[in-house]
Amino acid sequence: MTVFVEEAERDPGRGEPAGPDREAPGRGDASPPSGEVAAEPLRRSATVRDALLLWVGTRAGMLLVAVYGILIVSGQNRAPLLERWKFWDVDLFRKIAEFGYDGDPKLEPDPGLPAFFPGLPMALRLVHLVVDDWTLAGLIISFVAGAVAVVALARLADLEGPAGAGRWAVLALLLCPPAVFLFAGYSEALFLAFALPAWLAARRRAWPLACALAAGASCVRITGLFLALALIVEFVVSRIRTDGWAGWWRGAWLALPFAPILTYAAYQHSRTGDWLAWNNAQQTGWGRKPVWPWEAFRATWDSTGGDGGFAPMFRLEIAAAIVGALLLVWLLVARRWAEFVYVGLQLGALVTSTFYMSIPRSALLWWPLWVLVGRAGARRRWVIILYATVIGPLMVPMMMSFLNSSWTG
Repeated sequence: MTVFVEEAERDPGRGEPAGPDREAPGRGDASPPSGEVAAEPLRRSATVRDALLLWVGTRAGMLLVAVYGILIVSGQNRAPLLERWKFWDVDLFRKIAEFGYDGDPKLEPDPGLPAFFPGLPMALRLVHLVVDDWTLAGLIISFVAGAVAVVALARLADLEGPAGAGRWAVLALLLCPPAVFLFAGYSEALFLAFALPAWLAARRRAWPLACALAAGASCVRITGLFLALALIVEFVVSRIRTDGWAGWWRGAWLALPFAPILTYAAYQHSRTGDWLAWNNAQQTGWGRKPVWPWEAFRATWDSTGGDGGFAPMFRLEIAAAIVGALLLVWLLVARRWAEFVYVGLQLGALVTSTFYMSIPRSALLWWPLWVLVGRAGARRRWVIILYATVIGPLMVPMMMSFLNSSWTG
């Protein structure tokens, strides 16, 4: 997680990274200007600094909301600070870390636990060796992992777009209302801490490092499967665009990210006799199963009506699905095949479930979206201003809803 991949050199003709397999065209024996060489470490340092400042600043803001927001809005502030982050998936991860997938032996087994991959529970158990409180351990993991992720995102956006794109990509991610889950003891931050550096390594054609980091991501979420498939596409595209099939043997590393998924499936099979226990737990625990896309949309649309407490949530699910569809169109037009596979497989799985669920949270993992917003913001500042004006105010209500769920009702 502490490994940050160096930015790739750019091909002047296409903007593609040259990578270790290939010398950038047009360089020859000429050395870059000394001023440019001296300025590069400063630019990288500024990128890291800005990303970390945004991360720490927004996390401090969330702490202020957690401490004072509920008191101001509801006039009540009964629950201790850590208790407000101890519910929903946080508690499920804690159960796995503490008792394993059979759950607390004093309680009935939870059939939904196999849906959660073991990466975060393993990290929780490790941090718990020095931090007694499970909830605090989860917050620490998310804080450190999130710092790694935003730095990697900023580096990737600076690589893909104009100077300054990195800071705007990070800001766009952190202003997104579901970014509250990057603070809580959920798995999104830990996944991104592996996946984003993995993608940076792939862009530099450092395939052993990319695949090793992607294997870490596969331990955390099933989304690692989509990342592994996207890496295969990126590898094939890189071979076509650069030296043909020279260095094809490096493709053997692409099998590595699949190993944790197969190992976990085998483990659950040894427990339950079901190779797809992680998938079937979604139906058992949450009532989700594959359906036709129009059936899923109709079920979600029907849930947006009325004044029920979940109606706004389903509206947000539909809005996130629309954003995902627009992103896929852009990736297709831009011929960014690997990113198209990565986002498309995720969105396809989410919109063919019984009803839309967790699409906004999954959007946190769509780094091509945040890179795109960062690039647009670096070129036209009004894009970021408009984005912050429209999206930013939704963060506080999302945060309040998240915190209130822990101690009301």
